[in-house]
Formats: sequence, structure tokens, C-alpha cells
Amino acid sequence: MSAGILHTIVFNRALGLVRPKDVDLELFEITYVQCGDLDLEKKIDEKIEQFISWVEKHPNKKSQVCLSFFEVKKNKQASWFTNKTERLYWEQWYINLNVAQTPKVHSTKSHHSKIVVDPGESASEERIARRAALESTLHEVLFQIVKFVNEKKDHVPPIPNLEGVVYFPHEITIPSSSDSAFGMDIFKRMLQTGHPTMLS
Repeated sequence: MSAGILHTIVFNRALGLVRPKDVDLELFEITYVQCGDLDLEKKIDEKIEQFISWVEKHPNKKSQVCLSFFEVKKNKQASWFTNKTERLYWEQWYINLNVAQTPKVHSTKSHHSKIVVDPGESASEERIARRAALESTLHEVLFQIVKFVNEKKDHVPPIPNLEGVVYFPHEITIPSSSDSAFGMDIFKRMLQTGHPTMLS
């Protein structure tokens, strides 16, 4: 699900000749578009795997993934403590995720057989209702992304004269092993670069 959101944002901020690749989500009747660039897909997939690993270690916790687009500028006042280049963030997408563990089917073992205890039809109906609500929310989020990127273009920096697909430099930030480290990373970035001109 987070892959669909991240790929939709990156696809809509890609410029030049893009070879769209339709991807169907397994759990929902939703199709999203990727840029068709293997390196980009790998980069996003790696971040999603890191996020899944974090979620497994921190079950039932709210979390946030941040996709940031930036320009790289040479810092004319670079000193001993600062970089020669700096990142000027021009758009950041904060994706709030609340990952809830699904209740597991209970089993009891006897000497002769394994009996599976189903929590009942109400649990099944509840799962179906949650899935439908989640699918509806995801549809809405994807449409809002497309609407936003088509309406908000004034802050996008000039396009470099390059052939082929142009991806603005970007980074995906996920929670680290401690929640405070993730918050500090965002805080440090804001101190270094100032408040981004566009937050979404």
C-alpha cells in the first residue's frame, strides 16, 4: 500500500519521457503507475522493506514516512563544519501510517489432531469492512495526490536540460530503531535547511 502512494507521488513528479508501468495491488482492486525505472523501483522497494522491518519490531505503533524532493546547491559560505553542497527542500510528503496487527487464528493441539478455532463470522465481516474502508481511503489518497501535483506547480524548480526521464533528487525517510531518532532527523533537517516552502 505504501508502495502505491510513494510510486504515485514520484511518477507525478517525474519529467521527460516516462514509460509508465501499471501495477495492481494484491489486496485491493486498485492499480497505480510506476515510472518503469528499475533503479527507482529498487530504491523505493528497499525503503519499504526497511519500513516493514521497523513495523515488525514496533507493532501497533503509528508511524510516518517522509518523501522529500530537493535541489542541490553549492554552499558559497561552506566552512569547516558545513557541507560544500546543501539541500534545498522544495516539497515534502508526510505519509502517516497506522499499522495494526490482525488478530491471529487460535489453534489448540491434542495428541491426535490440531483443531483450529475460528473467531467467528463477525470477525470475518469485520475484516471485510476494514478492508473496504482501507481500499476507499487509499483510492481517495491516490486521487488527492494526483489533484495536488496538478494544481501545485509554482514551487517546482526549473527543469534541467537533460534527455530522457528526469527525476528530481529525492529521499525517503522512515522511522529508525528509535522513534526519537526519526523525529530528531526531521528536526535537524529543518534546522539545516529552514522550513520547506511546501509541506504536504
